[in-house]
Amino acid sequence: MSIVPEIQYSDDCLTIPGMATAHSHAFQRALRGRTQKRSTAAGSFWSWRGLMYDLVRRVTPQDMYAIARFAYTELAMSGVTAVGEFHYVHHDRDGQAYAERTELAEGVIRAARDTGIRICLIRTAYMRGGFQKEIEPSQLRFCDESVAHVINDVEKLKTAYAADPFVTVAVAAHSIRAVPLPSVTDLSTYASENSLPFHMHVCEQRRELAECIEEHGTTPVSVLADAGVLSPSFVGVHATHLSTDEIAQIGRAQSLVCLCRTTERDLGDGLPQTSDLILAGARICVGVDSHAAENAFEEIRAVELDERSRREIRHAALDADELLEAATRTGYEACGMLSNVGEDLVVLDGRDPSIAGMDHRHVSDCVVFGASPRAVKTVTVGGRIVVDSGIHVAYQEAYEGYLSALARLGLNKVM
Repeated sequence: MSIVPEIQYSDDCLTIPGMATAHSHAFQRALRGRTQKRSTAAGSFWSWRGLMYDLVRRVTPQDMYAIARFAYTELAMSGVTAVGEFHYVHHDRDGQAYAERTELAEGVIRAARDTGIRICLIRTAYMRGGFQKEIEPSQLRFCDESVAHVINDVEKLKTAYAADPFVTVAVAAHSIRAVPLPSVTDLSTYASENSLPFHMHVCEQRRELAECIEEHGTTPVSVLADAGVLSPSFVGVHATHLSTDEIAQIGRAQSLVCLCRTTERDLGDGLPQTSDLILAGARICVGVDSHAAENAFEEIRAVELDERSRREIRHAALDADELLEAATRTGYEACGMLSNVGEDLVVLDGRDPSIAGMDHRHVSDCVVFGASPRAVKTVTVGGRIVVDSGIHVAYQEAYEGYLSALARLGLNKVM
């Protein structure tokens, strides 16, 4: 279904539906600009992960809230009205559960609510250190002892926020490397029986494929397909390195694929076969992932532009209307918020240089391939204005809280 009729133009203002980023690790916002120099030793995804683990070891619930709130504030100012938070930091710094097991999850939810945007808390299972590996000390804050603990946390969150129209809950297995297959299938079954989206990282790194073949005899998506995990409510994140068979398996299941191009570029992950996925029947949404950049327009146009680079042609995968569909309707669906599509609005200033002089016959093209967050004038979520004249209504408070968190973490120094 095209969303073009929902785009309205009047008085030098352009109104579009609010956008969703369906995959976020908000705490990683604190790493932006701190892992780029060669001196940080972040020469690969795996070495970058070590720097991320160093941050995880130190972050407190207060820090988690402050970083997430600022990250969500920045998202809102980019035109994002809903976020899927792939939440896998659960425990205290010694790996012990908090007295309130969901303390960190509820802090992230509170950050979104204080920002004024919608959130899907994707409670994520993490159970081992990697393929055939015990958990490492740096991963203790992630680790669940059993599927029952994961489901209990999900049930608690569902009950706590059942009456809140701005909060949904979903379930995830971090990846096939971090969760044994029997636990993946148990979690997938639970999600299906409760009509919840089920998210997983899949096929982000080539090393992951080799190790998966060693353990399972085949690659990650094929493992999931053979186990009956793929479905229309399955959201595969990244899906960068897929075989032809895996693309077909995702397509037959009509699963969602969440591309996170600004992070995937930053980490050097590679280029997904986007047009092949779409032709096979997969549905595309987008995510900010590590918050390496906060530009909702770049996140969606990169899906097409990176595919043009891979295939060396123009008009490679999705046109502007379809990209807006991915960023709005499909993103909201991945967050379990499909019924809320159209309730949240973003007003763009038609005089902003990024879209000034637009051709009104091609308005969606102007937005997708030209707009920048600077053009965002007003953002309304559930009838409440959260961004006014381009600035979040509580920006200063969120900004000061973020700076305080960075100071506590010692991140005013080069990592």
